[in-house]
Amino acid sequence: MKAKYRFLVAIVILGLLMTGPFLVTSLLVWLDMGEAERAMLTQLLLSRLPIGTLLTIVGFAIGVGVLHRLFKQYVEGLLRMAETLRLMLGANRNFRVTPEGPPEVQQLARAANDLAQQRDELMDDVDAQIARAKASVEEEKNRLAALMSELAQAVVVCNLDGRILLYNNRARLQFKALAQGPMSVAGGTLIGLGRSIFSILEKSQVSHALDVIGQRIARGRTAMANFITTARGGQLLRVQMVPVLAGHGDGDGESRFSGYVLSVENITRSLEQGAQRDQVMHSLTEGSRSSLGNIRAAVANLMDYPEMESELRERFVRIIEEEASGMSQRLDRTMAEFSDTLKTRWPLEDVLGIDIIAAAQRRIDDRLQLPSKTEELDDGLWIKADSFSLVFAIAFLASRLQDHYGIRELRFRLLSEGRLAYLDVIWAGPAMSSETFYTWELEPMHINGDSMPLTLREVVDRHGGEVWYQREKAAHRAYFRFVLPMAMPGLEEVEQGERERSGGRPEYYDFDLFSFQEGSIDLDRKLSDLAYTVFDTETTGLEPSAGDEIIQIGAARIVNNRLLRHEVFNQLVDPERPLRPEGIPIHGITEDMVRGQPTIDVVLPAFHEFCEDTVLIAHNAAFDMRFLQLKEERTGIRFGQPVLDTLLLSAVAHPNQESHRLDAIAERLGVVIESRHNALDDALGTAEVFLKLVPLLADMGIVTLRQALEASEKTYYARIKY
Repeated sequence: MKAKYRFLVAIVILGLLMTGPFLVTSLLVWLDMGEAERAMLTQLLLSRLPIGTLLTIVGFAIGVGVLHRLFKQYVEGLLRMAETLRLMLGANRNFRVTPEGPPEVQQLARAANDLAQQRDELMDDVDAQIARAKASVEEEKNRLAALMSELAQAVVVCNLDGRILLYNNRARLQFKALAQGPMSVAGGTLIGLGRSIFSILEKSQVSHALDVIGQRIARGRTAMANFITTARGGQLLRVQMVPVLAGHGDGDGESRFSGYVLSVENITRSLEQGAQRDQVMHSLTEGSRSSLGNIRAAVANLMDYPEMESELRERFVRIIEEEASGMSQRLDRTMAEFSDTLKTRWPLEDVLGIDIIAAAQRRIDDRLQLPSKTEELDDGLWIKADSFSLVFAIAFLASRLQDHYGIRELRFRLLSEGRLAYLDVIWAGPAMSSETFYTWELEPMHINGDSMPLTLREVVDRHGGEVWYQREKAAHRAYFRFVLPMAMPGLEEVEQGERERSGGRPEYYDFDLFSFQEGSIDLDRKLSDLAYTVFDTETTGLEPSAGDEIIQIGAARIVNNRLLRHEVFNQLVDPERPLRPEGIPIHGITEDMVRGQPTIDVVLPAFHEFCEDTVLIAHNAAFDMRFLQLKEERTGIRFGQPVLDTLLLSAVAHPNQESHRLDAIAERLGVVIESRHNALDDALGTAEVFLKLVPLLADMGIVTLRQALEASEKTYYARIKY
């Protein structure tokens, strides 16, 4: 029986105890009296009935007040203590009961805290022993994680249903680059644990490759298959498939499939370059064949007729000269085209600008014995560059300055302006002409025996930048300025940010998904078996029906009862209306941050694809879902999957707690939210809260999604509307 019903029963009992004996005694006396005595008693009681009734009511009220205070202190206080003890047993070991209420309850709270402390000491000892026993297994798992994460080739492992259970960093970056349409928004990607590989590859081709592997295994041949497929954006992918075998069958000596490993390579550019090279070679060979034939015929005539007339001899010599010149021009064109192909094959990587300068200083000192210094360095500036060619170009300019102007020292400066980086090579000395610098730009680069077939201009063009010469007249100095694109941001920074958010190396694998079975969202499946998208929104205000708009959506995925901190959706949204000034200090999003961002028409389809086939989770979900529902007609996007609300689930798990705000729940469950009122951080915090609530709900018999939804609907907070 609920506490409030027990309190009502106690009030009724109190009323009966106060009035019952008097009424029973009065009835017995009344029945024993005669008529005259009854008339006299009635007259006596009626004259004093008002004051008696008032005293009874006052006494009853005092009794109810005392009963309510005792009930709050002993009954509700003990119920709150019981919920806290459950928290200490499961979700938050560090939580402790606050000693409050009457002395007896405080003593019980202190005793419970002492027992919890002893329990923690025992559990710490057990955990230490388990950790030692699992050390070798964890080491092997970490080796696998490190190997898979750092491989240069894209690798994906799937179960038989095509659900991804492992992928490495290269695969994540490659498929992120291939993302088209909605998934190109907010850093979306086609890949993720528990997602289907068939959103990337054709299911029929994968099935055919599995059949081929099965036939090869049956014949005792190498179990491997290769095929080429086309991605959504038209890119060509070369795929190699190797099976994952789960041991031997029952006595038949054959292994059975449990999944497969895919190595994926984007061959679009290499095929285009190969076709270009084939065309160039064909043009060269066909043109050269005709020229060689003409030259051969002319030489044969000159040799066969040594006494040929001078006019005819000159004619054959001109033929040889013209054909040789034509061949030379064709060779020059071929070399130029192959040089362009070479340039496009150079990788541009994210490099710290100070590392480029340090490498250039070492090369200049080693080859030219020219001292150098630095000034005004932005040591946190990343640029997109091929470090070898860029350092060679800087050293080439230093060599030319030393040879032509006899400079004695170089200085380097690194600045940024908007999305551009300025790398300045500075020297003191006489002015140089623009014609001289133009000549240096177009000549092949040489430095003390080292050479590069490309020119300074070609290197700069390959970087998508500029280089110019400029004088500082006041300081009697001049400098070459390399204008280079900044990395926005570098992959190293992205990886570092993800590792900080996830607390270590990103987890790109979950081998428990080998047993995952294909199927839609089943309301009778266990909460721990479902995939979830936990999301949060930041808005211009709190009134969606009055015109307030979404300005940020953040979301993360939970798969196999684990929060995937690296598979997130995070996107600012242009609300196409001014922000409320009073809201900016809360969420920290300004007008400049949202202007130019995608509108809700673009972001909502991307978010819908991100959370496809998952259960939605939010805190105070009615608020966030109202914003999404109001955009259904405009965008044509409808979120029809089940929705769980951590506010309602907290009210189910802890009905006697006074607050179910996200901050209060997080404190109870020992969850730390990095930055409140940031959509992504709030979503991550909500996800951790949900994972802590799942075992608490299971202790109450709420195990399936259907049971969680039904329990949520019965809470008081489920009546809130927006």
